[in-house]
Amino acid sequence: MRSLFRSKQLQFSTTDNIKHLHSPSNKLGFGIRTVFTTSRAVLLPRFGSADVLEVRDDVRVPDLKPNEVLVRARAVSVNPLDTRMRAGYGRSLFESLLPLILGRDVSGEIAAVGHSVKTLKVGQEVFGALHPTAVRGTYTDYAILSEDQLTQKPATLSHVEASAIPFAALTAWRALKSTARITKGQRVLVVGGGGAVGYSAVQLAVAAGCAVSATCESESIDRLLAAGAEQALDYTSEDLEVTLKGQYNAVLDTIGIQQTERMGINLLKRGGHYMTLQGESASLADRYGLAIGLPTATAILLKKQLQYRLSHGIEYYWTYMRTDAEGLEEIHRLTAAGRLKVPVQKTFPITQVREAHDAKDKRTIPGKVVLELD
Repeated sequence: MRSLFRSKQLQFSTTDNIKHLHSPSNKLGFGIRTVFTTSRAVLLPRFGSADVLEVRDDVRVPDLKPNEVLVRARAVSVNPLDTRMRAGYGRSLFESLLPLILGRDVSGEIAAVGHSVKTLKVGQEVFGALHPTAVRGTYTDYAILSEDQLTQKPATLSHVEASAIPFAALTAWRALKSTARITKGQRVLVVGGGGAVGYSAVQLAVAAGCAVSATCESESIDRLLAAGAEQALDYTSEDLEVTLKGQYNAVLDTIGIQQTERMGINLLKRGGHYMTLQGESASLADRYGLAIGLPTATAILLKKQLQYRLSHGIEYYWTYMRTDAEGLEEIHRLTAAGRLKVPVQKTFPITQVREAHDAKDKRTIPGKVVLELD
């Protein structure tokens, strides 16, 4: 292995749950297998500004579980969750587990697979995303994901392009397809359609045959209309509740402030679904601790669900990304067909992760940022 990877190697006996790359004799798990025991990664040793991030060459690579896949990462995207976690969001869950490796999205090649992995093989180019609560993220030369968190990367996409898609698209998928169960002919409103999740939601809803409206900043209007939205409205210059015509079956609110929640609720048909990305579980747990914060969040959610069910006849949800093999397969199909993409505004080498996070913190780069691993 090239010295650039700075990775040490260790050989395992045939009793280990690893099938190594390159050796045909290992198809059934036989023979000597070689895996990387340490590799380069970006560590978060403590919460704080971008300056706390450390690029280390000697971070341990855990042994693979039977259903896990070792991915040689080529590109990983920077999500809002990454910068928020770095600053302390979710500390009630993660503080005792520091140091962490941030990152959720990844695109790369399979280097090794656990013995129960059936649908993926060594050498395949794949992309996918980890669950939001994963402790060992993807900001590393060698990322570990379960089989159902990965799918084959379309040949038409570069690793940079592919890495920008899965976490955002799976977040939108869970809201629209798993929760609201949108169907052809329904009307969908995406509040905040210019971001990665909102833009993915517009494309998923269009692909499902829905009539889609979106709110956004002015610079995103043309892109959303080109993606198939029937309306794309500048939220800074229009009275949206007046301009948005008719009522909707589903509203995905990626902004989640009081004004957008009120608007979304008022624009729903009876029986419709309102879904916000700004649930309060993590923030309340951080403020009061897990023992008090999570029950408090549950009580708030149940109160709102009952309130809106009685007053408006609609369903109210806090929505989060979840691993979904069916959703990932649909995302693969749509990306391969050119019907789902997330534009990348800028790339940084992984060694400049501090600069990338600082740019997102200061909003000097509003669009998607991707880290490349050489």
